[in-house]
Amino acid sequence: MMDKKNLQTIKAQRDTYLQQRAQTLTKDVQSYYVFVTSWMMKMESVLSKENKSDKLAEDLNSRCNVFVQGILYAYSISTIIKTTMNMYMSMQRPMTKTSVKALCRLVELLKAVEHTFHRRSMVVADSVSLITLQLQSQALNAISNAKKRVISDKKYSEQRLDVLSSLVLAENALSGPSTKERRLVVSLALCVGTQLKTFKDEELLPLQVVLKKLDLISELCERVRLQCDCSFLYWHRAVFPIYLDDVYDNAVDAARMHYMFSALRDSVSCMLYAKHLESCDQLLGCFDKEIMGVFNEHLLDKLCKEIEKDLRLSVHTHLKLDDRNPFKVGMKDLAHFFSVKPIRFFNRFIHIKAYVTHYLDKTFYNLTTVALHDWATYSEMRNLATQRYGLTMTEAHLPSQTLEQGLDVLEIMRNIHVFVSRYLYNLNNQIFVEKASNNKHLNTINIRHIANSIRTHGTGIMNTTVNFTYQFLRKKFYIFSQFMYDEHIKSRLIKDIRFFREIKDQSDHKYPFERAEKFNRGIRKLGLTPDGQSYLDQFRQLISQIGNAMGYVRMIRSGGLHCCSSAIRFVPDLEDIVNFEELVKEEGLSEETQRSARVLDSVLSDLTSNSAEGTEYFKKLVAVFAPEFRSAKNMHLRNFYMIVPPLTVNFVEHSISCKEKLNKKNKTGAAFTDDGFAMGVAYILKLLDQYLEFDSLHWFQAVRDKYRKELSAVAKEQTVQSAGQDEKLLQTMNLTQKRLDVYLQEFELLYFSLSSARIFFRADQTAAEETQEKKGKAWRAVVSSVCPSRLDPPRPAVTGSSL
Repeated sequence: MMDKKNLQTIKAQRDTYLQQRAQTLTKDVQSYYVFVTSWMMKMESVLSKENKSDKLAEDLNSRCNVFVQGILYAYSISTIIKTTMNMYMSMQRPMTKTSVKALCRLVELLKAVEHTFHRRSMVVADSVSLITLQLQSQALNAISNAKKRVISDKKYSEQRLDVLSSLVLAENALSGPSTKERRLVVSLALCVGTQLKTFKDEELLPLQVVLKKLDLISELCERVRLQCDCSFLYWHRAVFPIYLDDVYDNAVDAARMHYMFSALRDSVSCMLYAKHLESCDQLLGCFDKEIMGVFNEHLLDKLCKEIEKDLRLSVHTHLKLDDRNPFKVGMKDLAHFFSVKPIRFFNRFIHIKAYVTHYLDKTFYNLTTVALHDWATYSEMRNLATQRYGLTMTEAHLPSQTLEQGLDVLEIMRNIHVFVSRYLYNLNNQIFVEKASNNKHLNTINIRHIANSIRTHGTGIMNTTVNFTYQFLRKKFYIFSQFMYDEHIKSRLIKDIRFFREIKDQSDHKYPFERAEKFNRGIRKLGLTPDGQSYLDQFRQLISQIGNAMGYVRMIRSGGLHCCSSAIRFVPDLEDIVNFEELVKEEGLSEETQRSARVLDSVLSDLTSNSAEGTEYFKKLVAVFAPEFRSAKNMHLRNFYMIVPPLTVNFVEHSISCKEKLNKKNKTGAAFTDDGFAMGVAYILKLLDQYLEFDSLHWFQAVRDKYRKELSAVAKEQTVQSAGQDEKLLQTMNLTQKRLDVYLQEFELLYFSLSSARIFFRADQTAAEETQEKKGKAWRAVVSSVCPSRLDPPRPAVTGSSL
C-alpha cells in the first residue's frame, strides 16, 4: 500500500537514527549515570528524614517529586534500550562492543532504579498514601474555586448546569480512595467541567500537573515494575558474553553483576506462559544452562585460572618467568570479585569466592597427591591465597613427603634463612621446636627426622647442607660486621673497655652488672622498630640465628652418623674392610657380579668416609671464617667480647618473657628454649679468638654475686618484717625473691649452655696453640715421608747381658 520510495526513506532514516544513536550512546550513558546516581542519593536523603508536623506538606511534596523523577528516568532509559536493541535486531545491523557495553550499563541503571524503590518499599508505601491525600486536596481546592466561579454567575443555562454537575462529580470522585475508576471519572468530568472558561489559564495547567502526578503516584509500584521490566533481554542474550568480558576487565565495580542477573530473571515470568513445549520447565532449564555456561566460561573459569597463575608466579618469583612490573604490564586487582555477595539466579546462589576457593582446594589437593615433594609449594600458595585474596583454604592433610610428616632436609637446606628464624634450638635434646602461635600445631625436628631424610636423599646431602650454611653465614656476618662498625656501638664498647681496665682492680676483676644493664637500657634510646625492638634485640636475634644454623649443622652431623651407623652396622670391622671386587675376580665370577661388587665397594667406601669426616664440619666452618675475622681490616670486631654481658642481660629478659607466655591464653612468641644464642656466642668468640678476653671479665661470677647479694638482703628484710606481720609487704618481698631466683636460674642455664657450646669449638685452645698443632702435624708428615724410623717409639738400651 506504500510507495517504495517512502519505504526506502524510512529505512534510510532508521539507519541515520542508529548511526546517531551509536555516536551519542556513550555520552547518554555518562549523563544518565550521573542523573541516576544523584537521584538515588537524593532518594535516600529524602526518605531518611523524619516527618515533622510543621513541614509535612513540604516533605511530602519533595518525596512526590523524587518518586516521579525516578519513574521518568526509568521510562527514558527503558525507551533508549528497547528502541536501540530492537532496531539493531530488526534491521540486522551488527552492534559494536562499545554500544553493547553502553546498553548493558543502561540496563544496570534501570535495575538500580527498581532496586532503590524496592529497598525502601516500606517508607515508599507509607509515603504514597499521604502524597495521594495531599494531591487530592490540591485538586479539590482548584475545582472548588472553579465551582464557586460558576455558581456566582446568576445566568441560568443547561450548559452551565452540566459544567457545575461535572465539577461536583469530580469533587465526589476525588473525595474517596484514588482508584483507577475514580481517576477515570475525574478525567471525564473535567473534560466537561473545563468548558465556559471555568478555570483560568494559570489554574488549569497546575491542576493537570497535579492529576498527572496523582496517576503516577497511585500506580507507583505497577509503573516502576513496568518501566524497569527487562524481559526483552531474552531475545538479546547474545550480549551477555561481551558484558561478562567487560566486567572481568574492570573488576573494580564487579558488584554491578547483581543488576544484570536481576534483569535476566525478568524473563522467567514470561517463560512460565510458554505453550509451544510440553512443560515450561524445559524452557527454563535450557535458559538456566545457557546463562550459567556463559558465566562459567567468560568469568568464573577465567578468574580461577588467573588466580592460580598469579599464585604460582608469586611463589616462583625467583625463576623470573616473566615481567611482573605493574607499571609496565598493568595490574588487575581480582580481589574485588571476592567481596561480591552471592548472586541469586533461579533457585541457586552463585558465590564467586566459594567457587574459586573450591577450585583451588581441589587443584592443590590433586596435584599434591601426584607429587608429594611439592607439598611445601602448594602450602605456600594456600597461605598466599589467604593473605592476598582473603580465601579460606582447606588444609590438604597429606603427608609432606614419602617418609613421614615434617620438614625435609632439602626444604630446610634451601630455606635455611627461614628455618633459623622460625625454629628454636635445644642443645641438650638436639631438637628444633617451631615458635609458638595461637591455634597452630608446632612442628618438632629431631635426629630421627634428619636421619630418615638423609637416608632418602643420600649422605652427600650433608656436605651440600654445610655449603648452604656457609652461604647463609656469609650474609649474616656482613650484617654482624655492620652493627659492630656502627659509631654509636663502637664508641660505647671502647668506653666500656677503657672503664673496665680502670676499675678491674677495685672490682676484683669482675665486670660490673650495673654497667651491662645500663648498656642494655641505654641502647633503646637509639630507636625502636615498629614492634618495639631495640638494636640490641635485633643483634641478639642475629646471633641466635647464627647459632641455630650451627645447631642445625650439628644435627646434620649427628643424623648423618646415625644414618651411616645404621647402614654400616653389618660390617664387622671398619678398619679392615676387604675389597669384594678383587675377591670376585679371583673366583672368576661373571661380569655382572664383578660390577655389583664394585658398586658395593663404592658404597662401603662412602659410608666409611662419611662416618670418619662427620666430626670435621665445625672445624671447617671455623677455619673458613676465622682468618677474615682476625684480620687487621676487621679490628672493629675485636670489641665483641665486651658486648656479650649486655647481650646476656637482654637474652635473659627475653627468655623469661617467652616462658611466661606459655601460661597465657595468647601464646604467640612463647618458648621454653633458645640455645641458638649460646651456640652463636660461642662460635663468634671462637672465630675472634676471644675466649680468654671474655673469661677475664668473670661475668657470670659477677652475676651470681649480684643476685645472691640481693637475695640475702631480701631474706634479711623478710626476717625483720615477719615480726611486724605486714602481710602486703611480705607478699611483695616473696614476689621479689621469686623474681630474683628466676633471673639467677636463667643466667645459670645460659652459663651452662654457653660452657657446653664452647666444647664444640675447642675452647681450650687459642689461635696460637692451634697454629702450633698444625705445624706439628705438618712436621710429622714430612719426617714420616723422609725417615719413618724417626717416628718409631724409643727402644730399650742394649746391655751386654742381652747380647
